[in-house]
Amino acid sequence: MKFQCSVHGLRSSIFHLYFGKIGLPLISFLLPVLGFAAGAKIVRYDLFITDTLVNYSGKTRKAIAVNGTIPMPTLEFTEGDSAVIYVHNRLKEETSIHWHGLILPNQYDGVPYLTTRPILPGQSHLYTFRLIQNGTYWYHSHTKLQEQSGMYGAFIIRKKSGDPTWREEDQIPDYALVLSDWSDEKPFEVHRKLHNATDWYAIKKGATQSYAEAIREGHFKTKLVNEWKRMLAMDVSDVYYDRFLSNGQAELEAAEFKAGDKIRLRIINGSSSTYFWLNYAGGKITIIANDGPDVVPVEVDRMIIAVAETYDVVVTVPESGLAHEFLATSEDRVKSTSLWLGKGTKQPATPLPRLKYFEGMKMMNEMMKMNGDLDDMGMNMSLQQMDMNVVMYPEITGPGKDRKKQEHQHGQPEQNQNDATPEIVTLNYAQLRSPFKTTLPQAPVKTMRFELSGNMNRYVWSLDNKTVSETDKVLIRKGENIRIILYNGSMMRHPMHLHGHFFRLLNGQGDYAPLKNVVDIFPMETDTIEFAATETNDWFFHCHILYHMMSGMGRIFSYEDSPPNPEIPDPAASLKKLYRDDREFHFMFQNDFASNGNDGEMMLQNTRWSLGAEWRLGYHDDHGYETETHIGRYLGKMQWLMPYLGFDWRYRKSDEREKNWFGQVNTKDQRGALCLGLRYTLPLLFKADARVDMDGRLRLQLMREDIPLSKRFRMALMYNSDREYMAGLQYILTKNLALSTHYDKDMGWGAGITMTY
Repeated sequence: MKFQCSVHGLRSSIFHLYFGKIGLPLISFLLPVLGFAAGAKIVRYDLFITDTLVNYSGKTRKAIAVNGTIPMPTLEFTEGDSAVIYVHNRLKEETSIHWHGLILPNQYDGVPYLTTRPILPGQSHLYTFRLIQNGTYWYHSHTKLQEQSGMYGAFIIRKKSGDPTWREEDQIPDYALVLSDWSDEKPFEVHRKLHNATDWYAIKKGATQSYAEAIREGHFKTKLVNEWKRMLAMDVSDVYYDRFLSNGQAELEAAEFKAGDKIRLRIINGSSSTYFWLNYAGGKITIIANDGPDVVPVEVDRMIIAVAETYDVVVTVPESGLAHEFLATSEDRVKSTSLWLGKGTKQPATPLPRLKYFEGMKMMNEMMKMNGDLDDMGMNMSLQQMDMNVVMYPEITGPGKDRKKQEHQHGQPEQNQNDATPEIVTLNYAQLRSPFKTTLPQAPVKTMRFELSGNMNRYVWSLDNKTVSETDKVLIRKGENIRIILYNGSMMRHPMHLHGHFFRLLNGQGDYAPLKNVVDIFPMETDTIEFAATETNDWFFHCHILYHMMSGMGRIFSYEDSPPNPEIPDPAASLKKLYRDDREFHFMFQNDFASNGNDGEMMLQNTRWSLGAEWRLGYHDDHGYETETHIGRYLGKMQWLMPYLGFDWRYRKSDEREKNWFGQVNTKDQRGALCLGLRYTLPLLFKADARVDMDGRLRLQLMREDIPLSKRFRMALMYNSDREYMAGLQYILTKNLALSTHYDKDMGWGAGITMTY
């Protein structure tokens, strides 16, 4: 719901609000208005947040809508307007709204427990601020994983009439395009699965890299080296999504445009974790703005938009009678979403071929050291000028082995690499140039460096191997210039976002470095940003991939000697609540119902700690039962080492007295013992376990449970110094079910069904 007026028209507006029974007291509208400058236009919106049901993929699922829509309503303003926005929470849980990219008072920034109080169920919250900028921005929930459920929308601020920066591109028709990703799974379940290293998403995407696939594509050695260096399969994105959406639809038509029309697309990547490749069937794409501010126009064939970035681009409808596709393809190239510009027969854009994952794996093998660090091999990479993933792009490097075979069988010509390479112009940050000087004022410079760190094996994301909750706030002073050097030492791209400030991206353009609020950093890249410290209080700096942020990848920049924030009356208690996000525990359960017994495990773990239990239960007395429970803490950046304390309980009706490798008697008739141990991940991803119990008995064990033989077949192996051994196979049916068979030294052969949660 939108309402706007000028101060001169205030009397009639108040009359309308009061007698129109909007549902809010007159005083709640009057007080913010009186604080604005005379002559300013007041633009009011009421946003009602409610639960809803959606069906994007043939399945009805719960989501969150604002004013009944997903995305949230597009909010439109002109620079200089005063925004009066009421957010009404009709959910059964707390919520929040962050105004992404806006320069505004700290208390309205919208990070619950840091800058703004959370909006509790049934409550309303008033945001009032003057708009001192123009451009394409967006807004979204900053509460847990609500953004993934539909809480994102466009926030457009147009230039004032007579603005000295006015140019031709500001006069053509514009169209706001919000890209997003949708999963039929609950966001919490997505997050939990990522922390439990599920292989299901790779199966769904067709992105598994098993040994059978490696052999078929001539990359057996590549796969072996990959696991020798303790890496999981190669991927460029974490999650399988059921749909990608353009303004809430898989396909969107803009038939109002005709041949010859130039269109300003205001593109917002409002997805939770998806990068999109953008290309247009009607020809070139001209970039004219990025993250809000203008840039000197740049013409390209295609571009990639990072999570949370915005780009304004100009495209032209070239021919009458055709609707040309503006295609947004997920970085993993599994699916896409489309905007059709024009009316008539549909002219599709050229689809992007599937990635060559084993080529990417081979590249990562060469970069990865045995200790888990990346080796940049002396390359000074920055500003997206060297995309290491290009080895996986068939349109650049030619088709892979399977693709060549298919082309030969179907009589299709193979692509010429030399011909393809110069034809595709792709945007990179070095091409972005501000049309006006962006140099910072003369001031003391404070320089800091952060390494973007993490690992996929346990889905831990951090800066300098510490999460938000494991570090103090980063103190800065008003009046300083802050320079931040960011090095990406992980295998994933990270779009780093700074709240409440624009920063200069130092990209070789000197005084005309572009202003941004999100910087996307490739693996092994080093980028430098700088900003003038002009605000007060606390501001969040974090990776905008939602699941990385919730895992702790960020910092809090805190201005020294700041006044109290009225929204955060108890900062210490609020900070503890903020820290709960990356300290959250995730549960995993697996049980094999087999013909020879029942065995399984469960784990409750977070970034550093693990509480686990394993059990085996036979159906006969001579099989017996045994359980092992432990609590441990992962150490090191790659978290390959975990010391733990545990308790074992075993029973089997038998007089047999076995000896282990060390000559110690291992009685299994009935035994309970405390133990102390170390678990370490070896090359080839085997887990070595060494422990001693309170009776002095030693046990060494070697185990791996997830050897990928083929797309759906997984093998497990175990042997220990108590002369126990196990071998098993699983065939994955669904995300929760697998057929299984195994041989256990104590329980013999068995087959059944394995359930996983």
